[in-house]
Amino acid sequence: MTASVGIDIGSTVTKGALWLNGELSLYMTPTGWTPEESGKKAAERVTRLAHIKNERLLHITATGYGRNIFSADKKVTEITCHAAGAHFLVPEAVAVLDIGGQDSKAIRLDSDGKVSDFVMNDKCAAGTGRFLQNMAVNLGCSLDDFAQLDDTLTYKPINSMCTVFAESEVVGLLAGGVSKEAISLALLDSVAERAANLLSRVSDTGPVCFTGGCARNSLLASIIERKIKRRVIAPEKAQYAGAIGAALIGAGL
Repeated sequence: MTASVGIDIGSTVTKGALWLNGELSLYMTPTGWTPEESGKKAAERVTRLAHIKNERLLHITATGYGRNIFSADKKVTEITCHAAGAHFLVPEAVAVLDIGGQDSKAIRLDSDGKVSDFVMNDKCAAGTGRFLQNMAVNLGCSLDDFAQLDDTLTYKPINSMCTVFAESEVVGLLAGGVSKEAISLALLDSVAERAANLLSRVSDTGPVCFTGGCARNSLLASIIERKIKRRVIAPEKAQYAGAIGAALIGAGL
């Protein structure tokens, strides 16, 4: 039986998913400067994890921003793949919120888990994983530290949504004696506000599946949940949603 491999080449991380006989094998690697090589590495490693030795038994579907420079049997947009992956991971979800390294997107799903509408923020880094990563560097902490914050802290909202201006504002707040914890919480709030606004353009009721690397931050998920007053579900395999969707599509599911 042919195994279906999904490769999601993102701006920061490349994910691989292999679907065979109802079982998933998953692998993740930094994209780095050579998306094609990271895609090949993900395909090789996920195949090894599934103990498949004959590459002719593989059907590869590529997605993500680097899909067009990667050799694959099929290439599918990340919107379609994230919808399929999210529906598989959270069948009750009626919408998908994906905050990746380079862009953010909100997708409305129909009753079959197919895309019925979507919007993207791909013109500005604000509200993305890269925005948070850059701010963490400025604060001398890591993204994991953001998830450990006390959300009862009082904080002043970050007014600038442009990454460059926000960095200047953060420097000013630090100079003014504002704690790193309060600034970090304000940054999470600003990303959550952008995410809530994006989501409101395609869907206003029902459970939301939160995907992408930022979905690992449970505090961010809870802040978004409070803002939209809807259930936000970040599944364990949230970061693999695009790759899983690509694998399922390649398998004809």
